[in-house]
Amino acid sequence: MSEQTIALVSGANKGIGYEIALGLGRLGWSVGVGARDGTRREAAVAKLRAEGVDAFGVPLDVTDDASVTAAAELIDGRAGHLDVLVNNAGVTGGMPQDPIGADLDTVRTAVETNVLGVIRLTNAMLPLLRRSGSPRIVNMSSTVGSLMRQSTPGAQTGPISVAYAPSKTFLNAVTLQYAKQLSDTNILINAGCPGFCATDLNGFRGVRTPEQGAAIAIRLATLPDDGPTGGFFDDDGVVPW
Repeated sequence: MSEQTIALVSGANKGIGYEIALGLGRLGWSVGVGARDGTRREAAVAKLRAEGVDAFGVPLDVTDDASVTAAAELIDGRAGHLDVLVNNAGVTGGMPQDPIGADLDTVRTAVETNVLGVIRLTNAMLPLLRRSGSPRIVNMSSTVGSLMRQSTPGAQTGPISVAYAPSKTFLNAVTLQYAKQLSDTNILINAGCPGFCATDLNGFRGVRTPEQGAAIAIRLATLPDDGPTGGFFDDDGVVPW
């Protein structure tokens, strides 16, 4: 059983997920690089190791029960526990996403990964997180999921979205429910928004770097034991629901 701090980041082979893995690894942690594509996953692991990070690959498709179960078994066999889970894997579902005439498969795709995938992976990892002295769960959300901002005239909430934005609202609600059920434990769970980062998720249209986007996840992953739980944060502080 390893006493080293162990983290798992889903969708960590590129973009914000990679930068989260790099940032946590620079703390001296051992970081699992969760990703579906084996070639990209192992390339990311090699790149992280070249940066001095104790990285290891975790084959992981958050939409697949067997893949998630195998990931939990891999970490259990390797370390016997998990200290931090960062639910970073996500999809937009494709654009455009006008509600009128919506393609329901687009909605299903977004919810399957961005919400059900988070529930699936979190539940699989909870037994390992319970063995940690200071377990943390970070759900990578987005301010476009804020109903207050979406309903505020003139607020910057991106394009009309019947799939992606509501999936993040759903994720925020799920985060709250976990926080309520885990309130009598030492597990802290929060949602974080990385901001509008230039990644392939948005065709590299963002104005922030993936490294900047990773900062909120790293902050929430390293909260002190008396830190917040059941919150929604970005670099500026609390984000309204």
